[in-house]
Amino acid sequence: MSKHVIVGAGPVGSSVARLLAGQGESVRVVTRSGGGPEHPLIERVAADATDAARLTELTRGAAVLYNCANPKYTRWETLWPPLAAAMLTAAGEAGAVLAITGNLYGYGPVPGGRMTEHTPLAATGRKGRVRIRMWQDALASGVRTVEVRGSDYIGAGTASIFSAVLLPAIAKGRTAWAPVDVNAPHTFTYTGDMARALVTLAGDERAWGRAWHVPSPAAISVKDLASRYCALAGVKPVAVRSLPRFVMRAAGTVVPMARELAEMDYQFYAPFLMDSAETQQTFGLAATDLDVALREVADAAEATAARTM
Repeated sequence: MSKHVIVGAGPVGSSVARLLAGQGESVRVVTRSGGGPEHPLIERVAADATDAARLTELTRGAAVLYNCANPKYTRWETLWPPLAAAMLTAAGEAGAVLAITGNLYGYGPVPGGRMTEHTPLAATGRKGRVRIRMWQDALASGVRTVEVRGSDYIGAGTASIFSAVLLPAIAKGRTAWAPVDVNAPHTFTYTGDMARALVTLAGDERAWGRAWHVPSPAAISVKDLASRYCALAGVKPVAVRSLPRFVMRAAGTVVPMARELAEMDYQFYAPFLMDSAETQQTFGLAATDLDVALREVADAAEATAARTM
């Protein structure tokens, strides 16, 4: 029985752990708090994953080390380098495949907005450069590695424009003012699809040494996404309006999170389209229907509301 080590227990890390455990694989989840899904085949360990020696100890004998970490968004430049380096060391010492949960930041703004796995990594922003360096270091390390890139997440427990802006407005029946062009098409990736892609590609040597895109539903505008969710959840639709682009940029002069969001706002004020045809054709993976992801979000919202009543 293979052993899999997962760093991080957010929506993606937890989905990977449940998927592997459901397949009868032994899983070790490493987080600072020792959290993670409960399952007889899932061992939860409290550890600092930036401690290369400790992570190497925990990864010994593993077939795959999954990077599902999610450092504080406002501190990527300081938090990612030691964390990524520790995972490279641990995977190298164990002879394990390093499967990296990636995103589209490294591409930067792309004319027309359509990205394939062969789009150049040309980002000039701070967070984009962090992701480029992480991938370049992984490729240069000699470790068997694969990066699985997804777009903005949709699914229970995810942090995104959908969860941060749309859901609270829908819950209150108020207009949602979003820092986006509400009519621009945008790819959203279901966390369950990210987990399936990570597990599949980590175990297939054809995937190693390069990046792949997660099969994701067809792009949809934020306005249409809100309408679709409301219809599925059986709640009253709300108006969705665009905040002028300068608002977050102005707020960013004093609010750290607004500054980070403003740096990446090109993703939401123009079409943002992730092409995953190559992954689908090579590995036979397909995107989950968007309604499944939205139903998961609605069920989680209902459960949360019931607990607070």
